[in-house]
Amino acid sequence: MTPITLHDAATDAVAIIAPELGFNCYSFQATVLGERIEVLDTDPEFLAGKSRPTRSGIPILFPFPNRIRQGKFTWDHVDYELPVSDAFGNAIHGFCADRPWRVVRQGSNFATGQFQLSIDAPERLRYWPADFQIEVEYRLLRNRLRASFRILNCSSHSLPWGLGTHAYFRAPLGQAGRKDTCTAEVPASEFWELQDSLPTGKRVPVTTANDLRGGRSLEGLTLDDVYTGLSYAGPQFDCVLIDEQAGMQLTQTCPPIFREVVAFTPPNRSCICLEPYTCVSDAINLQARGVSAGWRVLSPGSEFHTWIDLTIGPILS
Repeated sequence: MTPITLHDAATDAVAIIAPELGFNCYSFQATVLGERIEVLDTDPEFLAGKSRPTRSGIPILFPFPNRIRQGKFTWDHVDYELPVSDAFGNAIHGFCADRPWRVVRQGSNFATGQFQLSIDAPERLRYWPADFQIEVEYRLLRNRLRASFRILNCSSHSLPWGLGTHAYFRAPLGQAGRKDTCTAEVPASEFWELQDSLPTGKRVPVTTANDLRGGRSLEGLTLDDVYTGLSYAGPQFDCVLIDEQAGMQLTQTCPPIFREVVAFTPPNRSCICLEPYTCVSDAINLQARGVSAGWRVLSPGSEFHTWIDLTIGPILS
């Protein structure tokens, strides 16, 4: 396995991508306040292929993020049944995160990976209503890492889809910091009621236990929640991780196509996941029930573009 290293000459920031493991960007290093830091949390066995690829770095989740109930859905009067792999017998995290991607463009500070279902996982083509291609470009711009997404319907049928990423952010960020003095912020006023990790279809106001507006200490915080009702600053919103003691701030910026954010605190790890999704879990089934779940459709030959930014630096006043 040969990882790709991106380098920004102006700041010496580095990002490292594993094309053979879902085009996962598993390292993002930068210098902040004179200290070299690693932003992303990655299992030591990740590159050896000995750990689950969705539990390190930034897994890319497509054509559905999170779960589909029992792996079953109906589209255009055809029933589909996907392989199931979570503890509750659901399909999870799409078809792209555990397969090699093809590198189609590359430079010193950028790389573009491409995955097409019929080419890169043809045995999975029968599980989805249409063939698709997803292209992701990672580009370093000083201490900012931008992911640009291009989604293309390669077939003569409609393509249902949802997109998400599952970044594992280190907490603390700096050597002087501690996890219990870090705070996470997500500008969401609601979350989806869950039962066995799947939404019931009901959105409820955030509570004192899970309200992340204005920042919440990670001390004793246990989350696995799907947030919605996001507030936007102009054409985007920010999820923020602050390491107060180290004086550092990580900002994840997304356009409003990402209408849900999963906040997850993995047990026994010094990190937090802040996962932007274009739809809620099990959206394809919720939408069929008449619930507005964010599920999207591309017509044959159509494409869609979006992006996510990660920026690391001193705490912004």
